Amino acid sequence: MTKKKVRNANESAPAASGSIQVKVEETPFEAIASICAVLAVLIFIQTFIAQNFVIPSGSMEPTLLIGDHLVVDRTNMAAPATWMPLAYHRPPRRGDVVVFNKPVFQAGIDPTDSNGKPHTPMFLVKRLIGVPGDHIHLQDGTVYINGVAQHYSNAHPTVADDFPFLDNFPSIPAATQPEAAEQWAIAEPGYIHDGDLVVPPGMYFVMGDNRHNSLDSRYWGFVPRANIIGRPMFNYWSFETSEEQYNERGIGPRIASMGHIVLHFFTNTRWKRTLHVIR
Repeated sequence: MTKKKVRNANESAPAASGSIQVKVEETPFEAIASICAVLAVLIFIQTFIAQNFVIPSGSMEPTLLIGDHLVVDRTNMAAPATWMPLAYHRPPRRGDVVVFNKPVFQAGIDPTDSNGKPHTPMFLVKRLIGVPGDHIHLQDGTVYINGVAQHYSNAHPTVADDFPFLDNFPSIPAATQPEAAEQWAIAEPGYIHDGDLVVPPGMYFVMGDNRHNSLDSRYWGFVPRANIIGRPMFNYWSFETSEEQYNERGIGPRIASMGHIVLHFFTNTRWKRTLHVIR
């Protein structure tokens, strides 16, 4: 009796004699379309969800160091959108570390420079001290909000005879400081009541944690709500760099900076600050 061979159900059928396997290659148009799709996703994420920033100055030390590279959440503090009803939104709160566009004018002053060109946006990172309606003043380096002394564990000590304006604000007018914005020096007295600076509706008062090395709301005034773009979530990379290197401009210094990073990547990276949560 002839035995029949039964093929396992998982066993593939033998290839037909003379069959040809055709390799489908991606056309140039499909390759370009794939690249564009990836770029569109990256642009969407950077614009609406998260964005990376680097710290170029020491105004927020010790919370943020020069050379810290941050991932910034752009959804929580953004204006609510009807197309994304499930996204969580909340107003900025006292104590938040926020990223914002530096305000370039107050009280309707022309937002252009001396040449008539719009000011280039400048992103800053500071700690939010006062919300709309707050009464703020500094006395001997201590911040008072609505008459209550505030103590910030991350802030540098601020009492020093060399910084009377910074430690006693607004009792010493901003107009006495050469670094103060001219518009703010003119507008500041209108916001002072009984020795306190009163934060108007839709505005916020910010300061750097490094109180004696921070050009902040004491120098140029309030931050409009629309200027706040997000809050730093964590530090994904920190590279020890001088403030002078970040302030250099031009192709030559940039190439030199990249070479410096390549040569000193392992030795100058602050490994302990990797994935450090910003508070």
